Amino acid sequence: MTKRYWNITLEEMMEAGVHFGHGTRKWNPRMAPYISAKRKGIHITNLTRTARFLSEACDLVFDAASRGKQLLIVGTKNKAADSVSRAAIRARCHYVSKKWLGGMLTNWYTTETRLHKLRDLRTEQKTGKLNCLQKREAAMLKRQLSHLETYLGGIKYMTGLPDIVIIVDQQEEYTALQECITLGIPTICLIDTNCDPDLADISIPANDDAIASIRLILNKLVFAICEGRSSYIRNS
Repeated sequence: MTKRYWNITLEEMMEAGVHFGHGTRKWNPRMAPYISAKRKGIHITNLTRTARFLSEACDLVFDAASRGKQLLIVGTKNKAADSVSRAAIRARCHYVSKKWLGGMLTNWYTTETRLHKLRDLRTEQKTGKLNCLQKREAAMLKRQLSHLETYLGGIKYMTGLPDIVIIVDQQEEYTALQECITLGIPTICLIDTNCDPDLADISIPANDDAIASIRLILNKLVFAICEGRSSYIRNS
């Protein structure tokens, strides 16, 4: 049953510009069932379908969070990065908002090694150990720490592969999606009219270029995750 507190209205979606797709020349024919009209050379997304698939996605993340599962949110393009990191922090999820490093999931052993290095360097910085080293060595380690923080800071507490991955802009994060498919990790993708809706486990048709649209979709997912987390805590 759909949880009422993450219902989305037509007015909310229209105001955020969720319905605006790409130009009619830049589209994937497989998106035809998710498009309701053409307007001034732009495809218009069927918002009834958007609401339906968003509701399914919210149910999925609620159930996962209520069982203590790990969720990862990915969105690295400029228009999405800030919204992704804010949403993930609110929902206590892991996130990647700068750049997806190839093999981040499929080569988990290497990623885990880097995460251990990141945590060790953070500890050394906090305890002042880096300042006790020679200037050249300290500077090198600080640069390394900065680099690791930039690309892995959002997953520094991830202890294993995520149970669900939420992806903002399937086209932009295609490598991340392919890694999830390879590993059998369930995915929820925000897809525009130029995407293939058959790749993700749940595809939410929506404008992935407008910040307001991205924030609205993420906010609904975050509400569901937070409710799931609360349920998990109550039942623990």
